[in-house]
Amino acid sequence: MRLMLLSLLAFAALFAANPAARPVTPRFETSACPKTAEPMKALSSARCGFLIVPENRSKPNGRTIRLAVAILPAQQSPSPMQSEPIAFMAGGPGEAAILDAPFLVDAGINRKHDVVIMNQRGTLFDDPDLNCPELDRFYARQVSLVYDAPSTGKAQAAAAAACHKRLVGMGADLSAYNTTENEQDFVDLRQALGYKQWDLYGYSYGTDLALSMMRDHPQGIHQVVLDSVVPPNIVGLVWTWGSAREGLTTLFNDCKSQPKCNSKYPNLLATFTRVVRQLEAHPIVRNVVPPGGKTPVKVVLDGGTIITMAVSNAPKAPYLPRAITELAHGNPKIFLETRATAAHVAEVPEQALGMTQSFICREWVPYGSPTDILLAGKAEFPDFPDSVLINAPQMPFQHEMCAAWNVPTGPSSQRVRVHSDIRTLVVSGAIDAKTGAKWGRYAADTLPNSTYVRMPAFAHWVIVQSSCGQQIFQNFVSPPGGNKTCAATAPRVDFK
Repeated sequence: MRLMLLSLLAFAALFAANPAARPVTPRFETSACPKTAEPMKALSSARCGFLIVPENRSKPNGRTIRLAVAILPAQQSPSPMQSEPIAFMAGGPGEAAILDAPFLVDAGINRKHDVVIMNQRGTLFDDPDLNCPELDRFYARQVSLVYDAPSTGKAQAAAAAACHKRLVGMGADLSAYNTTENEQDFVDLRQALGYKQWDLYGYSYGTDLALSMMRDHPQGIHQVVLDSVVPPNIVGLVWTWGSAREGLTTLFNDCKSQPKCNSKYPNLLATFTRVVRQLEAHPIVRNVVPPGGKTPVKVVLDGGTIITMAVSNAPKAPYLPRAITELAHGNPKIFLETRATAAHVAEVPEQALGMTQSFICREWVPYGSPTDILLAGKAEFPDFPDSVLINAPQMPFQHEMCAAWNVPTGPSSQRVRVHSDIRTLVVSGAIDAKTGAKWGRYAADTLPNSTYVRMPAFAHWVIVQSSCGQQIFQNFVSPPGGNKTCAATAPRVDFK
């Protein structure tokens, strides 16, 4: 008994002498709102602070991290039936959610509800911020390289390896930046703020996170809005080709259905395919002055570049048929000038690419080999060159990058399809080539208490862009709810 008492006293003395060894209790600490590059009116009335949590919950005595939080007050005094706050979940992964505050306010997301914005772990304003200037500089230089050349892939992987080495040297446990930990961060935030329940609103990767919470942590979730849907059991590099095909062909068919557009820009899919093949064989190389810039930059347009630009909605959808047709007739100006803007390196990167790589390498890349990606691409675009199809749109050479990133594959439980009775609104953009509209319908199929809306003329992140989407959102989150009729009469794309 005396030995046991002495052991307990020694254990207590160890904790007293080494506070860092004590298990962390998640907590919220109030602080000033982040200082953004430009003053942000949306944060002027916000309550801000940090959520303090373990970096790796499997190592509860390890180091802690701080996640930036901003709570936007409701614009109108909520009624008792509208008192639940809305927790916002940003896309990326790797985007700084707090930077989305102006879009949320302008869209009226906080009209009748407080909106809780938390930067997902490892993003801008967090501690640590897993930014990767090595990759930012590479992507700025990538505009001057052949997009899918092996030498480009080696340079990209080398930039990832340099970032990985620096972040690990700073003490970051890169395996801890994942959806499983992200989910628990939001659970801890709700409890730390004293909310019995709240609504969730996620877009893009944020829908992956929200769906995962519906499956793994349904307690405390009142209702959910999913915008531009990423099903956690489907998402990966292979999945991107189906979304690209659906979004682009829907846009091309919309042009075909409008006589004026069809007469000016006929046979868009065939023209697009021909341009991709020609440029992959013979890239265009020009020195281009970016819009608003002074110094020309070298720009290379090959087949992979054109596909990635079209999928990322740059140039914007109303201009894409014109840009493709002019390119086919020897005028690449729109594509060249749009691509040249990517040569800029932001002083304060808005996306933490270290966090992005940890998620992608843990949860997406293991579920599709380069051969799988190639076969998926052939199924959607059979006439594209193999050199284009072997890389997922917007995410080239990820297998090479993940070999350098060296994080373990996530648990199979993260890939389980979500079945839930939680009331849910699912919104997809018909011309979204990043997260195809069919995946919104797919997610809704196992959410029996869901409403699915497919919005014509919109691409990625529908609700902040569409007045109809905002009306549907308000009707859903606040009683009486249920009206989605404006989607049936929404205008088509106004092609230029």
